Amino acid sequence: MATREAPLVPLGQEPGDAALQQTPWRMRARLSSFLDGADAFLARAAFDRGPWLAVALAGGIAAWFALPASAWWIGTIAAGMLAALGAVALWRGQERRVHLLTAVASTGALLAAGTALIWARSAAVGAEPFARPVSAVVEGRVLERIEQPAEDRTRLVLAARDRAGEAVKIRVNVPLDADREDFREGAVIRFKARLMPPASPMLPGGYDFARAAWFAGYAATGSVQGPVELVAPPASEAWLAPLQRRLAAHVRSRLGGSAGAIAAAFASGDRGAITTADEDAMRDAGLTHLLSISGLHVSAVIAAAYFLAMTVLAAWPWLALRVRLPVVAAGVGALAGIGYTLLTGAEVPTVRSCVGAVLVLGALALGREPLSLRMVAVAAVFVLLLWPESLAGPSFQMSFAAVVAIVALHNAGPVRASLGAREERLAMRILRGALGLLLTGVVIELALMPIVLFHFHRAGVYGAFANVLAIPLVTFVSMPLIALALLLDLVGLGLPVWWLAGQSLDLLLWIAHLAASQPGAVTLMPQMGWGTFALFVLGGLWLALWRGKERLWGLAAAGAATLSMLLTPAPDVLVSGDGRQVGIVTRDGRLLSLRDTKSEFTRDNLMELAGVEAEPVPLATWRGAECSRDFCTLTIERAGRSWRLLMARSRNMIEERALAAACERADIVVADRYLPRSCRPRALLADARTLGETGGVALVLGESGVDVTTVAASQGEHGWWHPRK
Repeated sequence: MATREAPLVPLGQEPGDAALQQTPWRMRARLSSFLDGADAFLARAAFDRGPWLAVALAGGIAAWFALPASAWWIGTIAAGMLAALGAVALWRGQERRVHLLTAVASTGALLAAGTALIWARSAAVGAEPFARPVSAVVEGRVLERIEQPAEDRTRLVLAARDRAGEAVKIRVNVPLDADREDFREGAVIRFKARLMPPASPMLPGGYDFARAAWFAGYAATGSVQGPVELVAPPASEAWLAPLQRRLAAHVRSRLGGSAGAIAAAFASGDRGAITTADEDAMRDAGLTHLLSISGLHVSAVIAAAYFLAMTVLAAWPWLALRVRLPVVAAGVGALAGIGYTLLTGAEVPTVRSCVGAVLVLGALALGREPLSLRMVAVAAVFVLLLWPESLAGPSFQMSFAAVVAIVALHNAGPVRASLGAREERLAMRILRGALGLLLTGVVIELALMPIVLFHFHRAGVYGAFANVLAIPLVTFVSMPLIALALLLDLVGLGLPVWWLAGQSLDLLLWIAHLAASQPGAVTLMPQMGWGTFALFVLGGLWLALWRGKERLWGLAAAGAATLSMLLTPAPDVLVSGDGRQVGIVTRDGRLLSLRDTKSEFTRDNLMELAGVEAEPVPLATWRGAECSRDFCTLTIERAGRSWRLLMARSRNMIEERALAAACERADIVVADRYLPRSCRPRALLADARTLGETGGVALVLGESGVDVTTVAASQGEHGWWHPRK
């Protein structure tokens, strides 16, 4: 009879113990194999640490904005430092997995540094907002003057003191009829104003002015009421800001209308005279980037200065034989770029473009590759070290997304092979250049689309085609003509050139209005969650920063994000944080508003976040609504059931028993005042008590109930968020 042999077991160990020891050994082997595979992947994909270090720094900053409380921020810093220290410790003991350990150590350290950097920045510059609106006489010193003739106002930023005597920075709007030219930087003025704490988002996904004001140092904003008195003129004359204003005024005096407003923006960065209609057309045509001084404008100025310097200096044989002309020309171009950046206000896109262009000039002077993702990473780190809060704004995101897309596209092997320079007929070179410009425009539009939809909830569809015409027009016609006209104005001969510049800018506006007016020119996306947006960003970065076939995995992330975005339902009901504004989306895509408002800001917020283009319809005029002086009721069909809404219109006293009965018959009750505890609707009560804690809310009515998204959910313990008491 055959017998089964017992397995060999070490002396003093039972068979059961041996079985238990198998799992850890197998797990260790699998982990080791996974780590070796990750290291091999990094080596095979030619891991470039430079761009990913910038991404890690940005990731730490983004984590601080996204995470809700200080415990999470501390945990992120600790996790990053532990990962970095652990990788360094393992690195010393072995020569294997060098690529993986280097990546973990560097990204962990930069992740922790990014979180610590933005936390420190917030603590250093954040200004505690006013607790409540006040009407008071203010005396303060002007820190900044921002002229906005298109809005019939001038904005002044002042250093003043609050009622407790503490120094504060405030921003006020001064009507043009109360403004004077001597209300400039350094002047002391006195006026009566209505001041408000900076507003949090009106609705989930709306613009967060409170966050922007926190990092700008504004404790309050408001409007002047009555005349403004000049207490003391400026003690010393500033030169840069007045020069910028004088340049803008000179351009507008030489070239009137919309063309003059855009020319002033190109020359000085002053966009205050551009009308709302032109701004909207440029935005919907995908041409807004042309109005913001960024890479296109800075590159044009620097390139013109570089080639002009090369041409002039090469005509001097004595100098050309003794000096490296590319180095001297690069210095001239760098000075021109820095001067233009300062003159136009040194906004984030301009600084980024200037830093990048100076790096390109350095590479050209040294004979190195001028366009690389490492240079973009250096520019990004430079901006983030100075202004880490800019990461959360659309300006930084759009600026760097466009540049990364351009560099990644033109560094790709197939694109270089197809569009690279070669000996061929002029017609083919022009056609190849046009195809390259069109492809670049399409890629930029795809890169910017998620960012634009996330921040502005609408994006132009025909931007790539409009940019094919607009970018060469601005770069090679409009900006050179404006520069030439300014030079000729020194001797009084600029008028004919100004006429030509005006014609080119009128053509630019015609392109913008034509593209924006086409059917389906605008895509609306009222809701995109943080998770979907992060997936878009990670997919785009993976696609741009890796090499070889591995980069195509980014398409999977972008595809998943697109699917998530398309499946995200638009809200059925929107309620502002004060409870006064309620928007209800009908089945046919109309927007009903509880109160008819004259505020463009309120109306635009409701329309954008509801995903509709038609003007809101007052609820009281809607055929299905029943409105009295105090309340409106409306029944809507969603998810196979009827939802009854009860919305307060006044603050009149209501008999409690009648109110309780009305609440009992309603599914959702909304009020801008406190309602008694006896008001118990079937699904949701959104009165002043609730909305004070949550801020504005967006409601999606589904089969299982009401899906509620709140402003408070995205704010956490950050200093700019203060729930109403």
